[in-house]
Amino acid sequence: MEIKKTSSTLSMILLIAISITFIFPFYWIITGAFKLQKVAIQIPPEWFPMNPTMANFEKLFRQPALRWFANSVFMSLASMILVLITASMAGYVLAKKHFTGRKIIFTILICAMALPKQVVLVPLVRIMDFIKLYNTPWAVILPAVGWPFGVFLMKQFSETLPAEILEAARIDGAGEARTFVEIVCPIIKPAFGALAIFTFISTWNDYFLQLIMLVSRTNFTISVGVATLQAEMATDYGLIMAGAALGAVPIVAIFIAFQKYFTNGITMGAVKG
Repeated sequence: MEIKKTSSTLSMILLIAISITFIFPFYWIITGAFKLQKVAIQIPPEWFPMNPTMANFEKLFRQPALRWFANSVFMSLASMILVLITASMAGYVLAKKHFTGRKIIFTILICAMALPKQVVLVPLVRIMDFIKLYNTPWAVILPAVGWPFGVFLMKQFSETLPAEILEAARIDGAGEARTFVEIVCPIIKPAFGALAIFTFISTWNDYFLQLIMLVSRTNFTISVGVATLQAEMATDYGLIMAGAALGAVPIVAIFIAFQKYFTNGITMGAVKG
């Protein structure tokens, strides 16, 4: 009993230490956003802002930061919604419909997941330029819609759908669209939550694609905009931290909103039968 109690205590201490390690950078960004430049770089550091100020945010908002923030929100939400729609339908078809070439398509999908985005970047840029979408938000949104991981995830969840329920829906006269919307979607709701978080965060943090696809300053996302500020004002750490703190808000909000479904979505596939 003593050994078990000691083991639990050590595990708890270890988990707390790991949690503090991961949370501390976020804490440092948030507190640094409310510090003046001289306080942000002083040694020894001021662990908590004794004289908090909004000067960094005022300076940030003199830049088109709100426009950058709105661009990021729009691109991430649009990508998330489109991926949820297309990936859920494609995953359901690959999981429950039998047709010639299904296994080949799934094999290509798996191979595409292992393909680095940088490999297809040049063709993507040329395609977006050809269809006149280069340097627009859609140049970031549309490549995200073809994210192979989303289809793979939804296929794995769709595999758990009981065939008897789908057959009963067909016997009752439900068409494919009605079956998918009223039967399939409610059952795989946890998968929607998990994929929503993955897609939103992936699009929000996709700095490389945003940097290549967006040229005009007014079209920048918050990630590219803050990086630009860092290049222009390399010593203004308070301003940079204010931009980073602003950029972190939607990610935290999305995770809080979908965490219940995210947890269920991650664990659902581990239970069979």
